[in-house]
Amino acid sequence: MRAVLGEVEKRRAEARLGGGKKRIEAQHAKGKLTARERIEVLLDEGSFEEFDMYVTHRAVDFGMAEQKVAGDGVVTGWGTINGRQVYVFSQDFTVLGGSLSETHAQK
Repeated sequence: MRAVLGEVEKRRAEARLGGGKKRIEAQHAKGKLTARERIEVLLDEGSFEEFDMYVTHRAVDFGMAEQKVAGDGVVTGWGTINGRQVYVFSQDFTVLGGSLSETHAQK
């Protein structure tokens, strides 16, 4: 069971990195926050519950089959603002520049 939980946490950590550390650093160098950082600023502390964290696109043309990133460029979920429940999404520009795919749109 510990091995399974360890694997889940590993996958969760990878998904939270979006397009990777280099792209996150590039966002910060431009004075911009990442998708998850923007959500963190907006919502009440500790209230965010993400869903569809592991969704990936289905594109196979132009080498896209090798460029799958968990979350597919958008962070979705719910949380609270001043105690009121809200649903949020934030495009993740570290993943393919925040471009829209079919699964991205479905999220």
